[in-house]
Amino acid sequence: MSDRPSPLPNPTSDFTPRISWLGGLPPWIALSYGLNLCLLVAIGVLVRSADRSDTTASTTPELATVIAASPMVEWGPRHQLSYQQWVNLLAKEADAVADRQPEHLTILLGDSISLWFPPHLLSADQTWLNQGISGETTAGLLKRLDLFDQTQPDTILLMIGINDLIRGVDDATLLNNYQAIIRTLKQAHPRSRLVVQSILPHGNQNSVWEGRDRLLALPNSRIQALNQQIEAIARQEKVEYFKSLSPLCH
Repeated sequence: MSDRPSPLPNPTSDFTPRISWLGGLPPWIALSYGLNLCLLVAIGVLVRSADRSDTTASTTPELATVIAASPMVEWGPRHQLSYQQWVNLLAKEADAVADRQPEHLTILLGDSISLWFPPHLLSADQTWLNQGISGETTAGLLKRLDLFDQTQPDTILLMIGINDLIRGVDDATLLNNYQAIIRTLKQAHPRSRLVVQSILPHGNQNSVWEGRDRLLALPNSRIQALNQQIEAIARQEKVEYFKSLSPLCH
């Protein structure tokens, strides 16, 4: 949810799995994990239900983790990635996956909740492509869906929308963008399982995000009403909808 820009990659590394940032997370990201703990349960449930029956299939060590994720980074106040630099980086990662065409590919698609999801909590028998950008909106995501057109994912996990609300996007625009995203993904990946995840409510007075005031101005009742409409769109488009019911999200 944060609009905080992200650091520049280490210039000595061109393409290194994004598992290096776990040991040095800045405090604002660590706090974000606490608020979004319910997402861990949600993705765990989704992944296990999507596992193929061929459990004997194996992957190479590099494909057993997050093979496409951002390069190793130096955390610091000076060097930051712009939005376009993030888009360019994710395009390179998607191209690397398309060249390898790994089995059991799952794509995480969305904003900072996807971007900063801890890789060590992801199932090791899947290949993961993280296409999240911090601060992403439905309009921004819609424009970059073609980055991974050449990949062949088994599953695409989509969670987007909270930044639209924080930035004052009206409900109709958000929902129209959501439907366009789903239709674009269906057309580009007709054989993939598309799972639309509900927008997570915020923690009200318990929120610890640096943009807390903007969250508190956004009633959870509006988020819940939007989720009902997103669920209706998912039904209309014949894709899966996953609603988080964990009290940790409230």
